[in-house]
Amino acid sequence: MSLCRSWFTIVAYAVSADLPFAQSRWCVSEGIENIIMLSDYRSMDFARGWGLLIQELGLLTHAIYVVDQSGKVTYREIIPEIASEPNYDAAIAAIRASM
Repeated sequence: MSLCRSWFTIVAYAVSADLPFAQSRWCVSEGIENIIMLSDYRSMDFARGWGLLIQELGLLTHAIYVVDQSGKVTYREIIPEIASEPNYDAAIAAIRASM
C-alpha cells in the first residue's frame, strides 16, 4: 500500500462480490486505507464485462489491471485459479513504467 501513498496520481480500486459491509470489515482488519472498494454483488456486470466471473461460485477471480491516465489498459493479469495471487511485482513495474 505504500506505493499508493508515495505516488499521489495513483488511484487504486478493488472490486469484489462481497457486500459493502464485508468489504469495510476487511479493510479495517487489514489496515487498508487508500483503496476505493467497489461491490459487484448485485448484478455482476463488472465481473462479466471484464471476464472475471467464476459462474459456479458467484465470485470474481483475482486480477490486476493497470490503466493509464488516458484510460488505456497497460497491464492485465487474470488469475484462473482462485487460490493463487497475482504477480504484484509485475503490476508495480507496469505502474512505474506508465508514470
